Amino acid sequence: MARKPEIPEPAASPGKRVSLTPVWIALTLVGVLILSLPTVILVFFGMLPTFVALIVDRTRQKYAVFCVGGMNFSGVFPYLLDLWAGEHIAGSAMEILTDGFSLLLMYGVAGFGWMMFIAVPPVVGVFLTVMAQRRVSQLRHDQKELIEEWGEDVAVSEGN
Repeated sequence: MARKPEIPEPAASPGKRVSLTPVWIALTLVGVLILSLPTVILVFFGMLPTFVALIVDRTRQKYAVFCVGGMNFSGVFPYLLDLWAGEHIAGSAMEILTDGFSLLLMYGVAGFGWMMFIAVPPVVGVFLTVMAQRRVSQLRHDQKELIEEWGEDVAVSEGN
């Protein structure tokens, strides 16, 4: 039987390099998971409202994630400090998570982040509208003063 000729594989061009970033990220995550499992447990279950906001918010800017995530993290952080200052074991993390007050605080602060996300944009919109109306009235007042000083010809454009 005749053998098929072997086709040499093309050599990797010097311009194309394989990125090892995903490998390093995976190794880092596995290392963090092994070394600090109690922290991972507490952050995962404490930050669930932020993960929900990440899924629900379909806008490109992800403002809901920032509002809810920032507030949610501020609720989880004191318990992280307690975990780090005390025994850093999975039992301590589970003890924090099974305490009703700690979960109420973590999730309640995240709820406050949702309220901020819902309530602040309309307030800012009203504020900007009032400022724009104030600016228009000021410009009209200035225009009247210019007309009184320079006459009606100032108000007429050359194209008309």
